[in-house]
Amino acid sequence: MRFSSFTALTLGVLLVHAVPLVSADPVQFQSEATQTVLLELYTSEGCSSCPPAEAWLSRLKNSPKLWKDVVPVAFHVDYWDYLGWKDPFAAKAYSERQRDYAADWLSRSVYTPGFVLDGKEWRGWSSRGELLRAANKPAGVLTARSENGKQWTLHFQPTAGSASSSYDFHSALLGFELTSDVKAGENRGRKLEHDFVVLTLASIAGTNSDGAAQSTIALNPRLASAPKHLGFAAWVTASKSLLPLQAVGGWLSSTNQVR
Repeated sequence: MRFSSFTALTLGVLLVHAVPLVSADPVQFQSEATQTVLLELYTSEGCSSCPPAEAWLSRLKNSPKLWKDVVPVAFHVDYWDYLGWKDPFAAKAYSERQRDYAADWLSRSVYTPGFVLDGKEWRGWSSRGELLRAANKPAGVLTARSENGKQWTLHFQPTAGSASSSYDFHSALLGFELTSDVKAGENRGRKLEHDFVVLTLASIAGTNSDGAAQSTIALNPRLASAPKHLGFAAWVTASKSLLPLQAVGGWLSSTNQVR
């Protein structure tokens, strides 16, 4: 997924009979100055190998590391839809994002379940052990603030001596305890439950001022039904790069839920 400077890109899962996201309370999330890792899972309801990986990811809901040391996101890809089951949470752009990673790694193929830890392929989950420790390296402070849950102001103050002079911001609305009764494909007859699902993704170039970067980004998905819980994730990269420099996230309260 590539985008030009100063151009916003918003991607979402389009579902019918939709209801809008509303919010009553302002909310703010702020990272530490040391790096919080971004953990991405590429998954699909059409993949019989994916439920164990998703179950492992779901364990992070109750981890003290959540949001502080690690920000997890799950992108549902669409390239297994041809097997007979269309994943309702999948988007072509999420598949393209994974292919962009593969191109950076000089890999000829993509696969599910596939984990990306801070921009690098990661297979550590398969041992069913704990997530790797946070990098604990200086990165900078990333802040995300919203008055209504739709418009988010993102601000990044990098550590002194940062190698980048321009930045891109990325933010996602995350759904939890989403379920599907799969009727076809490799998971036919199974009821699947998903957490950290990327419901919508938006990216925009930051505007630099006095060594920091800032931008405003919109997240206004339309969903067919309300997830039991919602979360928010944001990360910052050097301009036109996939490699995350800092990440932040958190739970949205009941007044920030989809209604």
